[in-house]
Amino acid sequence: MNGPVKVASTRILYIDDDRTLVRLVQKVLGRRGFEVIHAEEPDQVLSLLATERVELIVLDHYLRNGTGQDILRRLREANHHHPVIYVTGSSEAQVAIDAMKAGAADYVTKTAGEDFLTLLANAIEQAIANEQLRAAKELADAEILRGKERAEALLAEVNHRVANSLAMVSSLLRLQAARSKSEEAKAELTETHARITAIARMHRALYTSEDVRRVEMEKYLGTLVQDLDATMQDEGRDIRLTLKSEPIEMSADRAVCVGMIVAELVTNAMKYAYPSGSGEIRISFVRDTPSSACLRVEDDGTGFDPEAAPKGTGLGTGIINSMASSLETELVYPPQPRGTRAEAVIPLR
Repeated sequence: MNGPVKVASTRILYIDDDRTLVRLVQKVLGRRGFEVIHAEEPDQVLSLLATERVELIVLDHYLRNGTGQDILRRLREANHHHPVIYVTGSSEAQVAIDAMKAGAADYVTKTAGEDFLTLLANAIEQAIANEQLRAAKELADAEILRGKERAEALLAEVNHRVANSLAMVSSLLRLQAARSKSEEAKAELTETHARITAIARMHRALYTSEDVRRVEMEKYLGTLVQDLDATMQDEGRDIRLTLKSEPIEMSADRAVCVGMIVAELVTNAMKYAYPSGSGEIRISFVRDTPSSACLRVEDDGTGFDPEAAPKGTGLGTGIINSMASSLETELVYPPQPRGTRAEAVIPLR
């Protein structure tokens, strides 16, 4: 039959050249379950710490060959970070303050009688409890960090797979639009392709970003505009897209709303602004204030009356208004000498 499990006692290194006091401390602290080992010289201290298990150090200020401050400095230089209880004389407040600044966990004033031993024991127990709490917090923080890294890796993989699946659907729509004999069906498929591409690009921007929760809008809009430009080239349109964007980050849900608005506005300008099939569409996304950004899409085409009934099915207008509402903003169309400008001031959160 196995006996009771032996629990290792807390080991304390007491640094003092008063051996009589050390023996008394060993006796008193031993009753509280502490094991006290003794050292006097700095070299002896470092040697013991290299070979012995020690949970805490009690360090007297006055030593035969220097002060406790010297040993405290050497402990830190040797990368020893045990909690230290510093022992000083009764009238040496500044010494205690200097020791605390140098990294001591606590200090105890040495006095005659049993008060000193009681205060020392209490300080040791408190310092050990604090050290255990600190170690537990470090373990918890490390576990939280590992969990966060695992979650981000999983989220990046999800975004990768979603982006690939949406890209495949987008390619199929593009292929179907190219082969469609109906101009109306081709236009609808092209618009749907642009919408899905906007969402796919957002997911791709997420899994290639260092932060899977945030989208770098400059890169995201850059690739989205390239895709829209490629679509127009495939349709034989001589329309040039330009983008001006600043390094702004947004959450994924808000980024996709911006992308959808851009895709719809560019598609509308492509369809209605230039009947001849030639012109320029300018997109910009720049800071308006420290807490907001201005999205603008403009052209030099035939113009647009926001009060008029939507052309076509009105689905694009509905999508734009819905996305703007999600962004807590409103799309406006300032009067222009020619062409159309659509803009919205978007809160950055």
